[in-house]
This record gives sequence, structure tokens and C-alpha cells, in this order.
Amino acid sequence: MRAKKSKFHIVAFLLKLGLLFFIFGVIAVGGVFAYYAKDLPNPSSIQEIKMPESTKIYDRSGKTLLYDIHGEQKRTVVPSDEIPQFMRTATVVAEDSNFYHHFGIDLRGIARAVLTNLKRKTVLQGGSTITQQLIKNIYLSPERTLQRKVKEIILAFEIELKYSKDDILHMYLNAVPYGSNAYGVEAASQTFFQKRAKDLTIAESALLASLPKAPTVYSPFGNHPEQLKKRQEYILERMRRLGYITDTQYETAAHETLNYARQDQGIKAPHFVMYVREYLEQIYGADRLENLGLTVRTTLDWELQQEAEKIITEWSGKNEKQFLAKNAALVALDPSSGQILAMVGSRDYFDIQNDGNVNVSMRPRQPGSSFKPFAYAEAFQKGYTPDTMIFDVQTNFGVQGAEEYIPQNYDEKFRGPLTFKEALAQSRNVPSIKVLYLAGINDTLTLAHSMGITTLNEPSRYGLSLVLGGGEVTLLDETSAYGVFSQDGMYNPKTPLLSVTSKSGDVLFEFTPKPQQVLEPEVARLINSILSNNNLRAPVFGEKNYLDLSPLESAVKTGTTQEFRDAWTVGYTKDIAVGVWVGNNDNSKMRGRADGSKVAAPIWNNFMKKVYELKGPQSTKFAPPQPIQTAKPILNGALEGSLIIPIDTISHKRATPYTPKELVLEKVFYQPHSLLFFVQKDNPQGDPPANPASDPQFALWEEGVTAWIQDIKNSPEQTSTSSLLFASPPDDFDDVHTEESLPQISLLSPAEHETVRSDVPFHVLLKVQNTFPVQKVEIFFDDIILKTISPLNIQNQEYSTFLKVPQGGDAEKIHILTLRLFDTVLNKGEVSRELFFQ
Repeated sequence: MRAKKSKFHIVAFLLKLGLLFFIFGVIAVGGVFAYYAKDLPNPSSIQEIKMPESTKIYDRSGKTLLYDIHGEQKRTVVPSDEIPQFMRTATVVAEDSNFYHHFGIDLRGIARAVLTNLKRKTVLQGGSTITQQLIKNIYLSPERTLQRKVKEIILAFEIELKYSKDDILHMYLNAVPYGSNAYGVEAASQTFFQKRAKDLTIAESALLASLPKAPTVYSPFGNHPEQLKKRQEYILERMRRLGYITDTQYETAAHETLNYARQDQGIKAPHFVMYVREYLEQIYGADRLENLGLTVRTTLDWELQQEAEKIITEWSGKNEKQFLAKNAALVALDPSSGQILAMVGSRDYFDIQNDGNVNVSMRPRQPGSSFKPFAYAEAFQKGYTPDTMIFDVQTNFGVQGAEEYIPQNYDEKFRGPLTFKEALAQSRNVPSIKVLYLAGINDTLTLAHSMGITTLNEPSRYGLSLVLGGGEVTLLDETSAYGVFSQDGMYNPKTPLLSVTSKSGDVLFEFTPKPQQVLEPEVARLINSILSNNNLRAPVFGEKNYLDLSPLESAVKTGTTQEFRDAWTVGYTKDIAVGVWVGNNDNSKMRGRADGSKVAAPIWNNFMKKVYELKGPQSTKFAPPQPIQTAKPILNGALEGSLIIPIDTISHKRATPYTPKELVLEKVFYQPHSLLFFVQKDNPQGDPPANPASDPQFALWEEGVTAWIQDIKNSPEQTSTSSLLFASPPDDFDDVHTEESLPQISLLSPAEHETVRSDVPFHVLLKVQNTFPVQKVEIFFDDIILKTISPLNIQNQEYSTFLKVPQGGDAEKIHILTLRLFDTVLNKGEVSRELFFQ
């Protein structure tokens, strides 16, 4: 009995304690609410919508206004019955699917947001309902703090008590920002589709409902149309699943082509401006950017930007007619600071139907051969030299992915042994793949990332085709990275901003240079010396080409992807780095072998010349690299394993002491091996490899060289006058010019020491013994030639003639009469007599 009473007292005590905690909690929560509620506005004033301050974006001079982020807000409040039901349901599905079932806040959403914020240790998500978003857009500041969130919740409760759900949704649809200065669904409908909200289709409604979550990211005029399309499709699918539309309506809406209104007012350098806006939103947040009235001074040079836009427009028209290349992009940076000077992301930003709003300079695309310099730079850092010999021959690099990798060169030809500098300047694919193997894929990626490439972050995806553009990079990144070469290996991170100032004049950001040495200066100079050498590239590109800016010294590289879907030209001087891309936004093929040198290089060339025409001569020449001499001939430009053999050009056999010097040609007979036979892959200047076959690529490279040599041996183009022979030297010696075949000449008259007179011809009688026909006989009196007899058609017989000696001879001196005979294979015989003169 006592035990039961004891249990009863314990339960009663716990109930009292729980009640006290509950009362205390209610009082505490009520106190918090009362504390914050005293400063809150009256929800009855919800129609009094405030006007945010405008943020203005200027060029680098601070004088040219590029864009006023808000300017005047476009807003037209429409009655509820002029907002389609599809627009209402699409908005609920997109923003707050539990809207009709909560009392202003979504506890599950808040819990999810709290967990996310705790995990990331910052306030990133708020779990906001439509009611809360309405309050945030009308009453409260954009800051993300706990205090503001509490105020938001209190007002949400009050508004939910005062207004119906349909009224709240109606106010929300008239207040929410959709981007492009459009506030409310009517302004958004007019801005994006040039129609009244009441006339919106289901597809258009779903698209507009996609925007409030991130108006800049999802903007139809922004740089992410594919993300907008995915969000629209998601909303349509949710509407179907929840029964708001039928399957037929879904299919119609999902395949509807949307016709956007043209937006060409009040914005200069639109691709750049949208890039800057998105960049600023990542720093300050969209709400602060839209409301704080910031003054933004960018790095853009408005004069250069206008020229870039003109040149892109002009050449895009030409390229479309000739090559079916409808689009182009260009970026220009100051490599000494990383400041972006010009950016044209597409041919026409306002041509939304052809994705003109897409900023291709920011889109990852395959760069083709324009990626090659990074592999060569890494190879040079490892100890290879520009003069290193590499074979440009058909090579099976083994299984790469699912099949054997046997790449071709652009011209479908192979040029045999080349130096690294020739292979890079002439953009030879096969040697460059070998260079990437020697440099190492991971090490090349590490170097590229250190130079400013922000993509290519999945090393396991990339094989040896990486050096041919097998991964995706952005034009902006690669142009910035090329700038590192121009600055002797110094990387200056790219930036679009010079300063950001608040309305009160506080400097929120000011550009300061942050240079980093990421590449050895001497390596950068080696790349500069190759990419600026027009003579090196001439065998492929010709002496006159769009890559040459002479007399201005510039370095440049082109790139072309498979099936001619992308064409690149990226180049630089000491002052400026410029990249150009040409192609089609839908990734369709160009025609007419539209490579980078044909469609992108003319744009690059014209813009570079215009830069120096406008800005005057500034550029200094690149610092030349130091000469490199190693202990290995193959790194110094010599083909190791060669034999130099003197060859008689008539018999084509080894020359002998009897072979006339003028018939001796020193030929190099190369006993071929690939580079891996002579060097260790990761230590080329170290000891030769003890076992070259241990390298997994050795046998494959050797096979390619051997096959190419065999083709050369069988080719009729390999003639006996070639200075470099890929064959075994002859074993036989010259059998045309021998001691036995030398012609013998005897002088029968005049006799030794005979006296001749200047006024009387003297008799010359000679006898010849010869194997080959006589080509000529030359007769000299001292150093004076008296007669040349040619041709002389005699064979082992005598020949007679009369000669007169020249006037003025010295009677006291012994004179020499010399006869020289040459046969048709240039064997020579000679005889002399001493004569007196009277």
C-alpha cells in the first residue's frame, strides 16, 4: 500500500514539474515573440511596398554605366482573376508545396534548413514558405540572421491570421522579384514574353515559377539556360504528379517552344555584366546586391569591348556563310594583373532563340590542340628540351578506355623525326600525345590548375587524348592561363572587379594584385620562343597566316576539336592575352574543315591589331630563353644511334681514297629507336634506362618507328641524294673509282726540257689508256690554260695537236706543261713536262 502511494507521489511530482517547464517555455517563447514584435510593422500595411536602392555597374574608368541592376522596378499589380490558375499552382509547386496546409511556417522545412546550416556552420537556408518570402520581399532587410528569422516568423503568423491563403498567394505573385527588374507576375510576363499574365500558357507559367528561387541563375537571359529548362521540367512533372495538369497537358507544355521577348535596352557588355552580377551575388548575396545601392567599378575597357563586339559580329557573319559557324566568343585580359578587359560571350546576347545569352567564354568546351602548351611546359620542367627528338609516326598507344588508341594528325600525314619545338609549333598530334605521356597526365593537370584552369577535376576520366582537348576548359580560364607564359610564369588570378563601394561611400572591395610564381621563368620563355616563331609553324600554316602579327612579337596557338565542332585561337603579347572560340551553341558541326586557323585566328588577329592601334605601341619583346646543352645528343636535336658514312654518288657505295672528293657525300644512316630507348621517362637527363622495355609504352613506340622506317625503305621517294637514310649502310666499296680504273696519260711530245718558241707552234702528242670514255683534256702552260679538248672520243690510243705558248715568257725559267684528263665518272689522270722557253 505504501509502495503504491509512493509511486503516485512520484508521478504527481513529475506532472507538476512538466507543467512548470511547459508554462516556463510558453512564457519564454511569448517573451521572445513580444520582444521582437514590438518593433515590427503592422501587417495591415502590406500594400506599402518599399523600393530597393539601385546597384550600378561601371567600366574601369568609372564613367561608362554598363548596367543599373534595378533602375526603376517594373511592377504592375493585377487582380486575382487575371492570374491564371496554372501560374498559381506552378508557384505553389515550385516554392511551397505545403502552402495550403501550414500556418505560415513549414516546420519540416525549418528543421531541414537548421540541420544544413549547422552542418555548414553558416546561415545558407531558411526553409521559407510563400508567406515568409512575401514578408522578406516587403518588410525585412536581406540579412541572414536569427533575429531577422524570428521577426519573419512572427509576421508570418500575423499575416496568416489576417489574410486568406488565396489573398497571400495573390499578394506574393504581385510582389516577388522574377529578375530583369520585373517585380510581380504581370511585369515578368511582359518582360520575358511580351504578353499579359492572364494569357500565359502552362509552359510559360512553369518557367516564370522557376525564377524566384534564383532570378540571376535561372534568368532566360542569363548564362544557364539548361538549368532553367531542368527546373521548368521539374515543376511541370510535379504539377502532373499532383494532379494539377493532365498527361496530355504535360506533354504539350514539355515540348512547347518558348518565344522570349528581346531585351536590348539599358545594358552594355551584357555577357560581362551578367558574369559580374553573378560573381557579386556569390560574394554579397542576391538580396543585398539588389537593395544596398552599390557602386561597382569593373575592369572592363569599354573602348576595347566595343571593338571586340564589332569584330565578333563581322566575322561571325562571314563564318556562318562559309563554314556554317554561327557563333563566336572573345575574352581579353591584362596578364600582368589578371584584369578582364573585354568579354563577348556570344555573337548576339539578345538573340535568345539561338542561345545568344549563353556566355560561351564561361562554358566548358573541348579546347582541341590549344591545350598542348601545358603538356610541353610540364615536360620542359622535367628536363626535356625544345630540341628533343620525337617520332611523328603512326602509333598504337594501347587500350585507352574500351578500345585501342591510334590517333591521327590533322593533315593525316606523318613527318618522322621532329624536335619538340617543331611538334608544338606545327601542332602535331602524335608527338604531343607522347609528350603528355612523358610529362605525366596528373602532373600536367596540376600545372594547368596552378595556372588558372578551374575545370578538369576528374583525373581518372582523362587519358592521353587530354593533350588534344579530351577534357573541357573555359575560354576565360585558358586565356588567363596563357597569360602566365607571357609573364615569365607569374600567375595573376583573373578578376572582373576594381572596386565595390556602398551608398555611404564605404569601400567594400578594392582590387589588389596577388601574383603567384607557378611556372619556372625559363620554362615560360621556352614556350614563348616556340609559339612566337612563325618559321617553326610555317611548314603547316604557311609563311603568311593569321597567327603572325609581325613586327609585333606575339605567341599564339590554335585548337580544333573532332568533327570541327569547336575552333580556338589563344595568344598573347607582354601586354594582353586574348582568346577566341568559334562554333555553334548547339554543338553542331561546322563545315569546310573549319579549323582554328581559318575561323578563329582572323578574329584574334583583327582584335590584336586593333588593340595596338587604339592603345599605341607598348609591347616589349619576350625575354629569350637561355641555350640548353645536355649530355645526351637526342635532347640536343641529334638522332642517336646514327652512322655517318661517305658515299660515292655514282656507284652509291662506300667511298674509297680513289673516289673524287666532289663525288663524296656524307650520309647519315640512322639505326632507329624511340625516345624511350635513350631516356628515363621521369628523369630524361639522368642515366640511360637499364631496361627500356620495362616502360609500358616502349614496345608500342618502337613498333611505330619500325613500321615507319620500313615504309620509308620501300618508298620510291627515298633517293640516293637524301642526307638522312633510315636504312643499313652499304657493305660494298666504290668499284667505279679504283686504282685499276684510273686513266693513264702519256706525253710523247714535246720531250723533257725541250725548248719551245713563242712564234712557232709546238707539237703535242699524247697517248691515253682508259676504262671509261674521256670527258675532256685540259692543257696548261704553267698556270695558264692553253686548250681544253672536249669531248675527246678516243679509247686507248694517241692524240695529236699543235699549240702556241703565250708571249712574255721568262727565258731563264723552267716552265711546266701539264695535261689533265677526266673521264666520264670523274676519274683523273695527269702528266707534266719541264720546258724551256725562247
